[in-house]
Amino acid sequence: MPRQARLDIPGALHHVMGRGIQREKIFSGSEDREEFLARLGKVVEKESLLVYAWALMPNHFHLLMRTTKTPLSHVMRKLLSGYAGYFNRRYGRAGHLFQNRFKSVLCEDDPYFLELVRYIHLNPLRAGLVKSLEGLGGSSLTGHSVLVGKVNRPWQCTGEVLARFSGLTGQARSGYIRFVEEGLKRPAPKHLEGGGLVRSQGGWSNLIALRRGRESFLADERILGGSGFVEGLLKEAEREAQVRGNLLRRWDVKKLIKAVCENVGVDEGQLVGGGKVPPVPRAREGISYLWVKKMGRSGGELSRSTGMKPVTVYESAVRGEKNAKTWDEILHTLKI
Repeated sequence: MPRQARLDIPGALHHVMGRGIQREKIFSGSEDREEFLARLGKVVEKESLLVYAWALMPNHFHLLMRTTKTPLSHVMRKLLSGYAGYFNRRYGRAGHLFQNRFKSVLCEDDPYFLELVRYIHLNPLRAGLVKSLEGLGGSSLTGHSVLVGKVNRPWQCTGEVLARFSGLTGQARSGYIRFVEEGLKRPAPKHLEGGGLVRSQGGWSNLIALRRGRESFLADERILGGSGFVEGLLKEAEREAQVRGNLLRRWDVKKLIKAVCENVGVDEGQLVGGGKVPPVPRAREGISYLWVKKMGRSGGELSRSTGMKPVTVYESAVRGEKNAKTWDEILHTLKI
């Protein structure tokens, strides 16, 4: 079955899951977990992510996180490739550590936010890795320990979770603990790992196409939410598609490269190779940002036109986003 496109928009809430290849261990002990968490903390700070809940099981992990401007795929690629390198070096192994791509489910905040926090944090207890809720409070297996105030991890976003229980920290923690205790009295909900409904191919474009079908709504297992939430995603997808469609009708890759190079004062031929004279990297950043971030096109396509490596395209796009206003003006003011 073809790989499915990621569903991601700025501010989206994601339940992210990853599993070891052939269900092998990805964490052999607390040192591995701390290494993964240290790397996660660095990514959170650099990319301005919000991580609300997490669980690190021996052969898989769960994260509940909200993205900002940086796409989820970029964040996870950086986190997982770095950790896989560490794990392989430490245990003298080679090859892939994680099975296929990570799974991500785009989630509606209400009524799922707190349910997801509880579900994720109870994973080790339900799996028998810790014996009690009290033991979970001091464990490095989940972010529960941070929410109850036993462990300090400054990168974990606790305020938004605790504020749902009270404006006072002590009362909020008590309310959260009671909420988690109540969850132990019920079977683990299965639907929180994905909608489990109809698969669709092609990401946002296929979600938009659902409007044209005979059914008013087809859901997608990459989405956890009601019909109103799906409707909102469809509207956002349509808006994004319209903007990008208008840009793509006006601009092709050759026009874009020419426009940015003229704006920066760089000859187009200088883009090829590893030139680092200040205007050249700046031109690469502008072109990459507009092509990848603004127009939603692939880095590989731009790579073939500029000679840049695909990874360099994506890295340049991230750097170029810092001057988004400057580059966006090129699309609306320059006539080619």
